[in-house]
Amino acid sequence: MNDETLLANAKAWWRTEIINIQPGQIVVRGYPIEQLIGQVDFVSMIWLMLRGELPTPAQAGLLQAALVASVDHGPQAPSISIARMASTCGVGVNNAMASAINSLGDVHGGAGQQCLEVYQHVIEAAQGDFGSAAACEAVARALREHNHLPGFGHRFHPVDPRAEPLLQMVEASVVAGEAGGQYLAAARTVLQVLRDLKGKPIPMNIDGATAVIFGELGFTPLLARGLFILSRSVGILAHATEQMAQGGRIKGPMPTSIPYTYAGVARREMSPAA
Repeated sequence: MNDETLLANAKAWWRTEIINIQPGQIVVRGYPIEQLIGQVDFVSMIWLMLRGELPTPAQAGLLQAALVASVDHGPQAPSISIARMASTCGVGVNNAMASAINSLGDVHGGAGQQCLEVYQHVIEAAQGDFGSAAACEAVARALREHNHLPGFGHRFHPVDPRAEPLLQMVEASVVAGEAGGQYLAAARTVLQVLRDLKGKPIPMNIDGATAVIFGELGFTPLLARGLFILSRSVGILAHATEQMAQGGRIKGPMPTSIPYTYAGVARREMSPAA
């Protein structure tokens, strides 16, 4: 293999359409970075990085609302409590943030992705008729598969205060012709079917509402999860650094004055050595 072939193979090892770096030049999605600085807000930069083009003002507004709504949910959220506990263990802010972000899995952090997948199944089944038996069965099937529907109900809030403002923004965008409305319609179908099956309203939570927004904006379920993680990272950073400023050493999930429950065997003694 000659030197030219080796060089070509090396250049092809990483292939990206996102950024082009040359001596003295940084070009992001075709835009020189010096033209983006001071001209493009951070939410629009997120969109540009992920989608390749700048968003419209309406698109940026919806994405910003979803990101703002998801930044934090207090120390009772595992990711936040992990950030605070890690901060009392002598690690750096990057370690504290990484520890917290690594806890954002399918159960805590994945509901938005899962909910968007449910909406997509409902849209596919509905074929434009969101009151059809096929659309309703898609919801019932998802409920059977998940045992509950991600994005609906909340372990803490009777009604999630974040959901309705986001849905109102989507509704306004649909009326203005800035969003198609399919994901909003799918969400309404889910709400109605849940009411019928459960015999009571099951309110939408933050994950259900942001899934509507991410769907209307054309993001994939995988990116929906990534965007939630990006948003929650702001809260994680805030809590980690607040805990560092407060001090404290090796703080666990509860004060040491509150005991845990031991459910093992009673104390016993080793037999004397022979």
